[in-house]
Amino acid sequence: MNKLIVSLLLTVGISGVAHAAGDAAAGQAKAAVCGACHGPDGNSMAPNFPKLAGQGERYLDKQLHDIKSGKRVVLEMTGLLTNLNDQDLADIAAYFASQKGSVGAADPKIVARGEALFRGGNLEKGLPACTGCHSPNGSGNAAAGFPHLGGQHAQYIAKQLTDFRKEDGGRANDGDAMTMRTIARKLSDEDIAAVSSYIQGLH
Repeated sequence: MNKLIVSLLLTVGISGVAHAAGDAAAGQAKAAVCGACHGPDGNSMAPNFPKLAGQGERYLDKQLHDIKSGKRVVLEMTGLLTNLNDQDLADIAAYFASQKGSVGAADPKIVARGEALFRGGNLEKGLPACTGCHSPNGSGNAAAGFPHLGGQHAQYIAKQLTDFRKEDGGRANDGDAMTMRTIARKLSDEDIAAVSSYIQGLH
């Protein structure tokens, strides 16, 4: 019941944010500079840079705005969005959302632990299953702004969970409900490694 309430609150909070309608065709040209780190089609080859291809448009648009405003600090992107307006960001989000994401492989040594956490959570720790917001196949919920995780680089996922887990100086743009911060603080380093690896091979 608590998981349902939190999910509803988060959905209402994210859904209440208006954003411009993006034009994927216009976004392709605007996203050219993004390709250096994220790949021309959004399938980054570097494990520390996230794959953007196939990510939900609403989620991408929010992250771009948060990074531009400084609400989410990504040092590698400092200044890159400064001269872009809301329509530019919406177009870039639409372009990457329209691309097909690639999938990696999970580490067979820890895949069982990762799958158990992703699909079932941990009742003793009060940890909900990731599937509640991110769906059983990791495709997320684009309309609600819950990100697509399946196939994302394990290194990137692990960094985000670690940043959400930090009390100060970490990632804190998960809304007033603090859903991801609350969840991440219940994860051990081993949990993070396992679930991140599982996500990398999920499709």
